[in-house]
Amino acid sequence: MRESGTIREAFGVTHAARRPMLQAVALTLGLVALWSVTHPYKGLKGDAELYAVQAMARIHPGLATDIFLLTGSQDKYTIFSPMYAWFVSWLGLTAAALTLSLSFKVWLFAAAWALARAVSNGRTACLAVALLMIADGAYGGYGVFRYAEDWLTARSFAEALAVSAIALHFHNFKAIGLLTAVFALFVHPIMALPGLLVLVCLRFSLRINLAVAALGVLFAFGVSLWVLRGPASAGLLTVLDPPWLEIVRERSIFLFPQLWKSADWETNGRPLLCLTLTAMALWDTRIRALCIAAGLVGATGLAIAFIAGAIGHLAIIIQAQAWRWMWITCFLSVLLVAPTAAAICRDRRCGPVTVLLLVSGWVLPPANGISCLVLALFIWSMRDRIDTRTAVHLRWIAGAVGITMVALVALNSWNIAFAPDVGSRGEASSIARLRDLTVLQVPALVAALLAFYWIPVTRSAVLLTLIIVSLSVCSAIFVPKALKGVLRDGALTEINAFADWRKVIPPASNVFVAPVHYSAAFAWFTLQRPSYSSVNQSAGVVFSRATAMEIQRRSQVLLPVLDPNWRLRTSGTGTLANDATQRGSRPLTEEKLVSVCRDPQLGFVVAKEDVRIGLITRKKVADSTSWSLYDCNQVRSAAPRT
Repeated sequence: MRESGTIREAFGVTHAARRPMLQAVALTLGLVALWSVTHPYKGLKGDAELYAVQAMARIHPGLATDIFLLTGSQDKYTIFSPMYAWFVSWLGLTAAALTLSLSFKVWLFAAAWALARAVSNGRTACLAVALLMIADGAYGGYGVFRYAEDWLTARSFAEALAVSAIALHFHNFKAIGLLTAVFALFVHPIMALPGLLVLVCLRFSLRINLAVAALGVLFAFGVSLWVLRGPASAGLLTVLDPPWLEIVRERSIFLFPQLWKSADWETNGRPLLCLTLTAMALWDTRIRALCIAAGLVGATGLAIAFIAGAIGHLAIIIQAQAWRWMWITCFLSVLLVAPTAAAICRDRRCGPVTVLLLVSGWVLPPANGISCLVLALFIWSMRDRIDTRTAVHLRWIAGAVGITMVALVALNSWNIAFAPDVGSRGEASSIARLRDLTVLQVPALVAALLAFYWIPVTRSAVLLTLIIVSLSVCSAIFVPKALKGVLRDGALTEINAFADWRKVIPPASNVFVAPVHYSAAFAWFTLQRPSYSSVNQSAGVVFSRATAMEIQRRSQVLLPVLDPNWRLRTSGTGTLANDATQRGSRPLTEEKLVSVCRDPQLGFVVAKEDVRIGLITRKKVADSTSWSLYDCNQVRSAAPRT
């Protein structure tokens, strides 16, 4: 009997020891499934192309003559490109981008969990990470930038380092955290600086931090006034003169806060309100200090950027893009929503309605979300004046609002799920529809709440095993779909199919692709040659006047076939339509080909049209589209006889 009792006792201990491990696996798989559904990998698009070509230029030196890299880019300020190039030479471009992107994303969320765990329990930390995935992480203007982007840039690495540094600080590894934040400056100084500033603020009193922030804003104001009155200077005091400034405004309107729309200010005001509520609701002095530091850094960055864009137009301050400091403010405000909600829920007077408003502030659009946060702040600040009767009414209101939101989400979900729409290839896409549901954010939030509440309280090893199996199946289905990022212009990315073209085109010869896309992917990654002109290449106009003037000149050369494609402000978008053919493009004719080829900087033209003159070869690719390669040297020599 004693022996059997000992066996049962040992089995019980083993079972109890196994349960936390099963719960941890289930929670991790839940986060993986949530991420894979809500954040499909976007591949080499947008800024991911720019960082990829910086890495590729170290492998193919001819790419270094591209206009984006030739006269000035951010490549000289980062150690990211050499590291990226090493992975590209080892794995290939697509695999290297996917591997690094996935690694940095896992790193970022692991660091976020560690930071949330330092100020809360494990369940709340998991929910905090889930909210980071669900919430709209936009900051700045025109929705151009978000934290935890779904493609690979140096920002991905810098964000992971910055959050790791703050997590290390809260786990009492303050010196290592500070060194980590300093190291991040060598990866992406613009993104790493706000993380370092937050750590510095945590080491000093509020009075000192406010004084330093005020001095920074006053210094920016004074320097901007001084350069406005003084003569034009070079070096650190270079000013964006009117022609350069006009190009930068047209191409990158989001760099100037005074040109932002009201929705952009609502987007940037939401994190500041959320941090204010967190500081009011949580009595932990460490969290309050973090909220104040993050809010102060973000607000100071906005003020400096506003001054630089409105007065003096000093190049170095505009290029520093201090408004990007808001990324750490946005990230930390979302991370602290779960601990804040857990603390507020303990208040029986107005806790439920305040939590509902707090969460709604992040799952609703910014205009509605900021109203919810203002109301939540008002109710929480007045909680001491709420009597028992009013508290009952508030609970009923919270329940009614919650039921209404669930009903609306259910109705919209039904309409999306059973809509007759088909995918881009003519077939229904259940994956795309499921992602459409999670764009509503509320269904994903409800699922996360249920999962992260149920899993930690489940004691049955059998049930936990079933949950793990179910989540594993979901992950096996959705993760490959989420990671299926491909290069833009899929029909033109078969590198081996264009090996003969690469033999014909000299390594440093510029290639123009018509009809033009925003992307330079085909020229850069398939032909491995410099691109003559694309919207993405014009991203560097703020860093170099020479680049800005050359972008403008080339757009004038291309007027016969394309309207100036870098004028995003005039077009009314302010951002890139990444997968769309450039508006204002016109079919290539023999006369137009002769016209654009007059520019000696243009070496080759790729087009669907067959105009004969200067034609080297014509190739049919996987989608049966035929593409022609034209040599501008032959066009220029033949033009007088045409």
